[in-house]
Amino acid sequence: MIDNLEYNTEREHLIIPEYGRHMQKMINYAKERETKEERNKVAKAIISVMGNLQPHLRDVPDFQHKLWDQLFIMADFDLDVDSPYPKPLREELQAHPEPLKYPQNFPKYRFYGNNIKTMIDVANTWEDGDLKEALIYTIANHMKKCFLNWNKDTVEDDVIFNHLYELSEGKINLKEEDEDLSDVTTLMRNKKKYSSSTKKAHPKKSTTNRNRKRY
Repeated sequence: MIDNLEYNTEREHLIIPEYGRHMQKMINYAKERETKEERNKVAKAIISVMGNLQPHLRDVPDFQHKLWDQLFIMADFDLDVDSPYPKPLREELQAHPEPLKYPQNFPKYRFYGNNIKTMIDVANTWEDGDLKEALIYTIANHMKKCFLNWNKDTVEDDVIFNHLYELSEGKINLKEEDEDLSDVTTLMRNKKKYSSSTKKAHPKKSTTNRNRKRY
């Protein structure tokens, strides 16, 4: 009896292990039938058993289509039967997806981030007016804050104006304007205020033994 023992490593590889080895044997049996009529009959019986093994998927759209696709996959695409759905192709199943095209942005001033360039491009499309001027100074103040996050020292407004002029390809020029940007203290204070508000306050534990029950 010991000589008749079989290990799974010595048995046929299961393409979809969830259905078990007996289901794979049934499919192999269907492939060995001589007439197509017999193969169609056995294939429909196999589809019925496969559906009973997964009753939780009966309400899923195209459930029968999925079962027939799995039947052909487990048959290694070598089962000549009449299917109510288009037969899957081995090439489609083994095809690799095309690589995603990631944006290759290599900005000169990376500490500003990629969104700054997008905001500048949007500002260039606006008509001149108070709204565009407010947006430009908002962008400049944000650039100054990003610069301070990268360099903890102070930064002159002229540096930000020059970078903004360069990133906008000369379309935004604040170097000759009289209005100054927000000072460093205001920008950093707003940052600290925001970071402190996100922290949850934990209740202080009492250090006294008063009103504590002892057992």
